[in-house]
Amino acid sequence: MKRTFIFFTICLFSLTIMAQNKCKCCTEKNSEFDFWIGTWTVTNPDGTAAGINVIDKIQDNCILRENWTSSKGNYTGTSSNFYNKQTKQWEQLWIDNQGGSLHLKGERVGNQMILQTDMSKNKDDKPFIHRVTWTLNKDGTVRQLWETITNKTEVVIAFDGLYKKKK
Repeated sequence: MKRTFIFFTICLFSLTIMAQNKCKCCTEKNSEFDFWIGTWTVTNPDGTAAGINVIDKIQDNCILRENWTSSKGNYTGTSSNFYNKQTKQWEQLWIDNQGGSLHLKGERVGNQMILQTDMSKNKDDKPFIHRVTWTLNKDGTVRQLWETITNKTEVVIAFDGLYKKKK
């Protein structure tokens, strides 16, 4: 009887510990951007090499981490992407080796993750945003389109890359 009680107590204690360690970011919302996970070769629209991008999950699946290296190796950057439970939206914090940074926010719509910056003013005092859209294509590739939109109508493409998983 005493052994059964000790065994039961140990089992109950183990289950309690396991319940406390449950993955807090293993939800459907936290997985919406998982289509971007992988090691990718990225090409420009003309087919030339743009770079290599490695996307993985860290911090108990709470952060989707990006590590970018341009094809010439002189431009690198890292982003942390996460679902913000308080604001109920996705966010990306990007920092590169040129001192640049970007803070994007948004959501997944269908087969696309669409994130954008808050409105800012450019050097001509015109309002603009950066919008980045990742589209999951039927063949498993991902297109990343970065647009700078001024006055809500003028669109300049800053980057247009096609991601293909490395084999």
